[in-house]
Amino acid sequence: MSFTLPQLPYAYEALQPYMSKETLEYHHDKHHKAYVDKTNELTATGEFAGKSLEEVVVGSFGKNAPLFNNAAQHYNHLHFWKWMKPNGGGSKIPGALEKAIVDGLGSVDKMKEEFVAAGVGQFGSGWAWLALKDGKAVVMKTPNGENPLVHGAKPILGCDVWEHSYYIDYRNRRPDYIKAFLDHLVNWEYAEEMFAKARG
Repeated sequence: MSFTLPQLPYAYEALQPYMSKETLEYHHDKHHKAYVDKTNELTATGEFAGKSLEEVVVGSFGKNAPLFNNAAQHYNHLHFWKWMKPNGGGSKIPGALEKAIVDGLGSVDKMKEEFVAAGVGQFGSGWAWLALKDGKAVVMKTPNGENPLVHGAKPILGCDVWEHSYYIDYRNRRPDYIKAFLDHLVNWEYAEEMFAKARG
């Protein structure tokens, strides 16, 4: 089974002014493509040949760093593109997910505050997450390509805080980028789909 680079679910300019066409061209066409190509190269033979992406990510964690780094980033980005949409963001969150956020984190505003803090507080490259852990909504941060799957949790929403995700548009203003992501880009319907899957 070889992995493929998906088409973006919107036009390259669709997320402007919050994420530019240039950022998406670099981030999707170059960075994400490189992760896919390397994952395919490293799973062509050996124990992970023919395995699903989730199996590769979880199975290679802590055992095969080059494979894990690329496969996990492929997994993260497959969802990252879908976690955004034109005219997204805000606080209109589907009911079941909103209830889980309030139950787990106190309020939607508190979740957003923690999410921004997680992304800003992640030293160097990494991700900020809203995840389901032990049946409860939590905010997490992970370094590099790590994601909630390898920490006993399921991702609901993730924001890429690698510099290539925001530097063209925001330079070093990571907090402004994460706030713009939450306020103007998040596809809450897709986050709710991930939540429904995570609950099983």
